[in-house]
Amino acid sequence: MDHADLVIQDVDVADGSGAPAYRADVAVKGGRIVAIVQEAAAAGCQRPRGTRELDAEGLVLAPGFIDMHAHSDLALLRDPDHSAKAAQGVTLEVIGQDGLSYAPVDDRTLAEVRRTITGWNGHGDDIDFTWRSVGEYLDRLDHGFDGEGIAVNAAYLVPQGTVRMLAVGWEDREATPQELDRMRQSVADGLREGAVGMSSGLTYTPGMYARDGELTALCRVVARYGGYYCPHHRSYGAGALAAYEEMVTLAREADCPLHLAHATMNFGVNEGKAPELLALLDKALADGADISLDTYPYTPGCTTLVAMLPSWAGEGGPEAVLARLRDDTTAERVRHHMEVVGADGCHGVPIAWDTIEISGVSDPELGSYVGRTVQESADLRGEAPWTTARRLLVEDRLGPTILQHVGHEENVRAIMRHRVHTGGSDGILRGDKPHPRAYGTFPHYLGRYVRELGVLSLEECVAHLTGRPAARLRLPDRGLVREGYRADLVLFDPATVAAGSTFAAPRTLPTGVPHVLIDGRFVVEDGRRTDVLAGRAVRRTA
Repeated sequence: MDHADLVIQDVDVADGSGAPAYRADVAVKGGRIVAIVQEAAAAGCQRPRGTRELDAEGLVLAPGFIDMHAHSDLALLRDPDHSAKAAQGVTLEVIGQDGLSYAPVDDRTLAEVRRTITGWNGHGDDIDFTWRSVGEYLDRLDHGFDGEGIAVNAAYLVPQGTVRMLAVGWEDREATPQELDRMRQSVADGLREGAVGMSSGLTYTPGMYARDGELTALCRVVARYGGYYCPHHRSYGAGALAAYEEMVTLAREADCPLHLAHATMNFGVNEGKAPELLALLDKALADGADISLDTYPYTPGCTTLVAMLPSWAGEGGPEAVLARLRDDTTAERVRHHMEVVGADGCHGVPIAWDTIEISGVSDPELGSYVGRTVQESADLRGEAPWTTARRLLVEDRLGPTILQHVGHEENVRAIMRHRVHTGGSDGILRGDKPHPRAYGTFPHYLGRYVRELGVLSLEECVAHLTGRPAARLRLPDRGLVREGYRADLVLFDPATVAAGSTFAAPRTLPTGVPHVLIDGRFVVEDGRRTDVLAGRAVRRTA
């Protein structure tokens, strides 16, 4: 063979298929894997030679990890380093999640969505919003920093809530036929321009106002263009099983592939109930449904404080929410729904303020709330927790992010074992104390759940994080270590790989991930982030 750019020598290859690992030399040239010479076949064969030869004894070579649920929509344009993901071995993120992102928009909806998801991505005052369409946003990612690209690759989901915002606004009602046609057109345009599917956030306004018929109509468009539907469904709490079943039924009616976002079973009502979810999925899969899911390997969730409010409180958009919170009578109705009835924003479960930890605020003057539960801050102030939460929402203009401590370890482990499971961080990078999953999900799978607990074998886990998500995304040349495939690769030490991030120190980088390559270029080398910007927008293929 021709002289390679790089030869990774004496490495244990976990190729992303789930098959047993094998020892090999792997040669890379022009951003592709050009040769794999297994040790067993090397006796009568000349070893590949390269301009650079990397001794990888003791390391595992895997395809780059694919984060199936990321919130880096602005971070990729804000932070050229982006070590939060690059240092984990992530080479591709799927963004546009939970039905809310920044394309397609017009001037009005761009301003509204920026306000709505300030808690996820910041307001974006440091971003030049030069795009309005999905295609223009993907082009902006391609251009990245001075035309050199971005830190890691990114695929995009058309956000159904933003599409509804554009066509219908913030009203809780059925769309008119003309509005539905406009939404269909927006979704079709986004898929044609390169989006890989459509997301929903059905506990977030305004996407949650969509009835099933509307969602089914949009999913038919997604299916026509070869995409998939990725819903954050209507409940992860009191109505979780019914909500999962609703999404399975809807997707099958539309004949659309389904990928269940952060597929958890949370709150006390669901303790130990993961087997019921998995039985539901197994039956649908046996009947021919096309279903996959993602999870993060932690029990607490992470979202915004305003998302906990009942859906009726969100009608009209962010300014209307603030007006309701300032009005004592209406605010009392909100409290009653949250604390007594169980608001749909809190998944139908009465809120427990001692499980709601403030992880970030927009106004630094409110930093004393961060790292404390709402109950703890209320106790310090000698007031009711709703009084504290209401004040914080108003003073921070709906900006606070939260950790919600409502998960169950046995459910986490059961779901990650399932054959259609993939990994997703759901990582919100903003805030003084973000969830450690943003910086640690993938090493945590390998260190905690493979090496320490044995929940998954190493080869199985790598397949969950690489080959399986690549198949869902219909990527023809990523997700496996194969000749001809793109050299998006990660080398890790199976004896030491671990998440450095903790709830106390959430931005600590992982250990045991010395090398990460995108298109054959080192984005992490010897454990340090290089200045390489090899990431691009990954567009839907036919």
